[in-house]
Amino acid sequence: MATSGTLKAVWAALAGNVLVAAAKFAAAALTGSAAMLSEAVHSLVDTINELLLLYGIARSRRPADREHPLGYARELYFWSFVVALLIFAVGAGVSAYQGIQRLLHPQPIDRPLVIYLVLAASLLFEGGSWFVGARAFRQSKRHLSWWEAFRQSKDPPAFIVVFEDSAALLGLLVAGAGTTAAILTADSRWDGIASLMIAAILAGVAALLAQESKALLIGERADPALSDAVFRIAAAMAGVCNANSIATVHLAPNSVVVYLSLDFFDTMRAPDIERAVVDLERQIRDTHPEVSAVFVKPQSVQVARDRGSDTLMSPDFVLREDVLTGG
Repeated sequence: MATSGTLKAVWAALAGNVLVAAAKFAAAALTGSAAMLSEAVHSLVDTINELLLLYGIARSRRPADREHPLGYARELYFWSFVVALLIFAVGAGVSAYQGIQRLLHPQPIDRPLVIYLVLAASLLFEGGSWFVGARAFRQSKRHLSWWEAFRQSKDPPAFIVVFEDSAALLGLLVAGAGTTAAILTADSRWDGIASLMIAAILAGVAALLAQESKALLIGERADPALSDAVFRIAAAMAGVCNANSIATVHLAPNSVVVYLSLDFFDTMRAPDIERAVVDLERQIRDTHPEVSAVFVKPQSVQVARDRGSDTLMSPDFVLREDVLTGG
């Protein structure tokens, strides 16, 4: 589930995009600027995207049921992927179309002062939204660089808001530059070139967001530090002879499923193993509340080694050789 900071950032982005989209459409109608119309469509797409992210967050909070025993947390990743597709198909597509049309059929720009006023107001609104989103994202990046934090983040709404607003700010600068060039040279084709540049910016952002959202939707492992911590807890449990392997997968930003292969002492009976598993799950959740489910497979070290990756079908299945060799 998305954090409160992420939710606040999405709401801030939604409010800013509604105001900006209305102003840009009015300016595009008054001036005939293709770049401004591209920016207006961009803001409209961003508005729809925020609504979809809020919908995805709400859907991801639905409790588990018979049809979905692990809950609906991954709906957040699905709708994040849809948002990336919308940015590409609608935002970049319409901007490219407007740019080509203006290059083929140049039209003079009327009332350039209106464009500059709207661009200035848009920079103010988008800048405020970017600040809120960046602050929420910064809280999760720890010591990592911005790029590393993006690649390792499990919270799509957090980085989508930052990327959307960054693209919006860059697009506003490009639109202003295109309008200025068109006015100074009396050649409105610069306006079309600016629109094509905005399309390229949106396409690049959409590609990055789609790639990361797809990876999360398929299933990414948890932070290796979390896996190591959980593995150590399991290995130190009373009754556990050997902790063979661990696999993790994210269902949502704060929802991780853990799979463990454990070798219990042969002297333990079934009730003893059941109590050990319950105690293990309690310890894991007490120290790592983001772990939403723990699945334990009792098996010997030799069986775990012989079966290998067939034991646990997960992207970060690791057979601990140091345990197997006694190192």
